[in-house]
Amino acid sequence: MTKLLLAVHVIAAILAVGPVAVAASMFPPAARRALATDAAGPGGSGDPGGPGGSDAAGTLRVLHRICRVYAVVGVVVPVFGFATASRMGVLGSAWLIVSIALTAIAALVLAALVLPTQSALVEGDGTAAATARLAMSTGLFNLLWAAVTVLMIVRPGSTTGA
Repeated sequence: MTKLLLAVHVIAAILAVGPVAVAASMFPPAARRALATDAAGPGGSGDPGGPGGSDAAGTLRVLHRICRVYAVVGVVVPVFGFATASRMGVLGSAWLIVSIALTAIAALVLAALVLPTQSALVEGDGTAAATARLAMSTGLFNLLWAAVTVLMIVRPGSTTGA
């Protein structure tokens, strides 16, 4: 049963967190392009109704939807993580507690910084400064997940001998 829980946990992490990380990372450059297209003005290639304008907005909507949907799906990752840790008897391990804290911070960054900023940019209420802050928030989100991944692989005090 432990191996099944662990497999579901890892697969869920790959299939849920991975798309959020990728789509969130693609969003700031796409938003910068959309802002540049809008700034070119009416009648030019920057007209939102003109060539490229609706494509840029559509790209932002799709990337934001991916982030929102997979963020919700991503809830299964810690659920199966807790189940796996419980079966393995490692709930009190320092590496796991740090991983849980980093996961909670990553979720907070996503929910409080990344998704709301993306929403504002999708609605056309963004600036170049907002895309820069979004890029920083997204980078922090991805860095937190990278740290959690490393902790899950290295697991200080692991009994696997690796």
